[in-house]
Amino acid sequence: MEIQVIQIGNSKGIILSRAILERYNIQNKVVLDLRKNHINITPLTQSREGWENSLNEMNSKGEDILLLK
Repeated sequence: MEIQVIQIGNSKGIILSRAILERYNIQNKVVLDLRKNHINITPLTQSREGWENSLNEMNSKGEDILLLK
């Protein structure tokens, strides 16, 4: 697939179609893996979203005990 590189201010960029964004679940951030001859783009997922609230709730109930010593 060919995609046009466009001028964006002092930089250049590419525009990914909605179909590509949805197919690969790309939302707000991606991880770029820079290699010698190519760039891998991987969606960055927020897999730990909401964990802070859950952990605070566990702490308030005394459920955050150390399981291994």
